[in-house]
Amino acid sequence: MKYADIKKYDIANGPGVRVSFFASGCKHACPGCFNAEARDFNYGKEFCQATVDEVIEAMKPHYISGLTLLGGEPLAPENQPMIWELIHQVRLTFGGFKSIRCFSGFTYEFIEKYMVPRLPYTDNILSNADVLVDGKWVEKLKNLNLRFRGSSNQRVIDLQRTRRTGEIVRALGEVEKNKFIQEPLITAEHFQNREKKIIAEPVLEKEVALAM
Repeated sequence: MKYADIKKYDIANGPGVRVSFFASGCKHACPGCFNAEARDFNYGKEFCQATVDEVIEAMKPHYISGLTLLGGEPLAPENQPMIWELIHQVRLTFGGFKSIRCFSGFTYEFIEKYMVPRLPYTDNILSNADVLVDGKWVEKLKNLNLRFRGSSNQRVIDLQRTRRTGEIVRALGEVEKNKFIQEPLITAEHFQNREKKIIAEPVLEKEVALAM
């Protein structure tokens, strides 16, 4: 598994100053993609423990608000083991005091219906992330007045409230650029019961295909 880039002082992909991790590989092929070179799963550097250590070290300063996951496609089945390992170690290090946001071209409904039942890491990823920006980039729906998303079809979803209520709950302060509300910091105790046992079954090739 490979990653395209790590930005250590990113202010464009979430509130505050964040560390952004760009996974390599994406099959959405959205016209006008801002990071087309990262569509290749073989682009960039090999992901390893040193990569995780670099991200965690970059997140340690008090002014870093959290981690943002982009791509490429972070939730591509091929990338989910890497994304979960990164999220898992970030949570072990910081608890709930740093927020985790994830961008995905898949919709939340698709992820819950097709990925969670079939892929071993998806539920853990969703259970430990705070915000999901879902939906493909659609060039004709581009809107520069939107906060932290590029086209109006995309939603900025409060993952934990959405999963708890069963209804899509939008994250606060994410509708327009002039309506910013800081993400609340969550105590480490909030995450004590989040981590779930990872299914130790192999992911079948046909199941991966269903989730693409």
